[in-house]
Amino acid sequence: MSTKSPEPEVPVRRIDRILAFSALGLAAASIICFFAIIIGTAVGMQQKDFGAGVWPFVAAIPYWGLPLAFVMIIVLLTMSFIRKGRAASRP
Repeated sequence: MSTKSPEPEVPVRRIDRILAFSALGLAAASIICFFAIIIGTAVGMQQKDFGAGVWPFVAAIPYWGLPLAFVMIIVLLTMSFIRKGRAASRP
């Protein structure tokens, strides 16, 4: 049997959903590109082959994407804690 918690329910805002899904998408794209680089290296591509075509973009996604996704998750958690703290302090 479940009981209602004494804390009020805080609605999820649109910005929270945007941050959550974009961080998830960016992290997933970074991991996929990371594995693409590993597979390309295992297949026998040379270092000079990664400097042409779409490979510089594929290599930049994990380099910039994972730290950016991490920062977005930290921002999302901070915003959530602040919002829940303000909701709990209201009478």
